[in-house]
Amino acid sequence: MLDTLEARLAEARAGKLGHVELLQVLCEDELARRDAAKVARRLRAARLPMEATLENFDYSYNAKFPAAQVRDLSRLEFVEAGQGLIIYGPVGVGKSHIAIALGHLACRRGYEVSFMTCSHLLAELAGGHADRSFPARLKRLARPAILIIDDWAMREFTALQADDVYELICERAGRPGRALVLTSNRSPSDWYALFPNAVVGESVLDRVINSSHHLLLEGKSYRPTRRPARRA
Repeated sequence: MLDTLEARLAEARAGKLGHVELLQVLCEDELARRDAAKVARRLRAARLPMEATLENFDYSYNAKFPAAQVRDLSRLEFVEAGQGLIIYGPVGVGKSHIAIALGHLACRRGYEVSFMTCSHLLAELAGGHADRSFPARLKRLARPAILIIDDWAMREFTALQADDVYELICERAGRPGRALVLTSNRSPSDWYALFPNAVVGESVLDRVINSSHHLLLEGKSYRPTRRPARRA
């Protein structure tokens, strides 16, 4: 309220605001300030690696980009339904951008979000075995409304990693108000071969693949457009 008090008092002295109106706008200013502070806190906690939004994405770069499906997903109804989202396709087509942008949007709408790469996730879970904090770490990863795992399934899982992923999926998959967002360069049908134990792999992927929306991104990479220009 102090941030806008002087400006509002000046408006009142100029006759632009009556006494009741002054109190009303000061209350509105304070509510807006508190909302902005909450959004900023959620964004910091999410640890999104870049400022990516749906508004600053170039939808026209690739002709086959599924813009209508992205607009539907931006309603975030899949979160409340306990459904996931799998974004897959070749490198550079915007998978991470869309995932992060949905996370950014979710933070603005009041959801708790957490972002990490798959390698970071596996290291986080492995550390829990080393210091016996695995249950606490698993609980922490199960808490956010949206957990974004970037670069999922880049390489084969070890037996222990597969077991850890299974435990995490059991904590999150299909639970209302909990969504898992995965980005991958591989098609979901190629993920099965990455698990050393076929039964564990089937148990994980049956829960993930069949409870998620699938967003296939195709086309040319955006990255060449961001290449620094050469000096003459």
